[in-house]
Amino acid sequence: MSIAVNPPPSVRSFRSPTAGTPRVTMVLRPTVSTTAAAVPILTKLQHECATPLPLLRNIAADMAADMRAGLSVDGGGELKMILSYVDSLPTGHERGLFYALDLGGTNFRVLRTQLGGRDERVIATEFEQVSIPQDLMSGTSEELFDFIASALARFVKKEGGKFVLPNGRSRETGFTFSFPVNQTSIDSGILIKWTKGFSVSGTPGKDIVACLNEAMGRQGLDMRVSALVNDTVATLAGARYWDGDVMVAVILGTGTNACYVESVDAIPKLQGHKSSSRKTIINTEWGAFSNGLPLTEYDKEMDAESINPGEQLFEKTISGMYLGEIVRRVLVRMAETGSLFGNYVPKKLQTPFALGTPNISSMQQDTSEDLEAVGSILYEATGVDSNLDARKMVVEVCDTIAKRGGRLAGAGIVGILQKMEEDSKGVVFGKRMVVAMDGALYEHYPQYKKYLKNVVAELLGPELSSHVVIEHSKDGSGIGAALLAATNSIYEH
Repeated sequence: MSIAVNPPPSVRSFRSPTAGTPRVTMVLRPTVSTTAAAVPILTKLQHECATPLPLLRNIAADMAADMRAGLSVDGGGELKMILSYVDSLPTGHERGLFYALDLGGTNFRVLRTQLGGRDERVIATEFEQVSIPQDLMSGTSEELFDFIASALARFVKKEGGKFVLPNGRSRETGFTFSFPVNQTSIDSGILIKWTKGFSVSGTPGKDIVACLNEAMGRQGLDMRVSALVNDTVATLAGARYWDGDVMVAVILGTGTNACYVESVDAIPKLQGHKSSSRKTIINTEWGAFSNGLPLTEYDKEMDAESINPGEQLFEKTISGMYLGEIVRRVLVRMAETGSLFGNYVPKKLQTPFALGTPNISSMQQDTSEDLEAVGSILYEATGVDSNLDARKMVVEVCDTIAKRGGRLAGAGIVGILQKMEEDSKGVVFGKRMVVAMDGALYEHYPQYKKYLKNVVAELLGPELSSHVVIEHSKDGSGIGAALLAATNSIYEH
């Protein structure tokens, strides 16, 4: 996420690209399907994935310590603690017409909103989603940005009705860009590299805002980028517009990230940057955290075969891109050594990422006596024929991985809150504190969500946790980017 460096939480699907070459060997067995031989594998998995409170307290403390290290100096810890240069958050007084452009994958979204100030707030909102042709993902910088700018220009031409640009103003847009960027100001950032299937030439090392501004100029579009943000920061801004107590935002989708409002006095590496509010948003890039995580052999194997071995271990244990793949690897072991699914291991089950996180979430929602939905999902996704005992075992595996992920994510949130509390007595635990959550994993996996919320309450205790509100902020990043364009407008409200 970027100004994030990894798989984008802005992607709202769990589907993940397959990686590596699937094994195709069928392991022939003379036995019928049984769960007895697979029980020790499940028992060991549950033991290795256990997240008792002492372990989670250590993880929260280590998260807070690593945040401090990253704020002290670039590269001081695993967490990058990236400066967002967002020093002013929406107040509700913003007025006028503002746009947002969200580019984070093979589709991008354009949005406009008419803001009416404190009394009317959001008067109207419209958006469109545009697919990027495959050839442009490996073309030139000018070709890609010209395509984006032309789509934005067509969208602007449909402006009308409740959408009115005040006289004497140019249009302004927020730009949500979920690729690795070295941000240099609120409206500039140097692209480090393309990810997620993009290999556009001529852009790395350049200011991507300048690339977009130039393309808009070539389209004759009178519009300027007034805020460059990542999707997590935009989510915080979008939620803060409606609730002034929002101080943290977390995305849990295909990927994951977290950001929060920090005092500039607590950022030793911040030099020469002046903030009138004395506050700024820090993009933690918490997916890189790894200290003390309870990892299994399946996690280690998956990590070793990934495109970034040894990196993003927190993300690989808590985000939607990986949970289904971890479950699949466990089931392969159970099938190979425990004859869980009968006398052979289906080829599809051996295919990396054949089982997605939506699959394991759906299986956990099956409450029927025969777990018919579990059987159907297993067959369709992995080619597995299963009996009731095997299906029950599969659901146990899904729950084990989801429980570990949700509880680790909750510990990460507590680590952020504890760091904020230690630096600003009474700011966090002395009053209402809202954590805005977005992402399909959090939204659509109820067991995961329950585990996350429960562990926050367990770690903080009943008194402190009563002040902490975890609130879903669906698709807040789109309007959040437009609101940040308004907050950083060159015009007075």
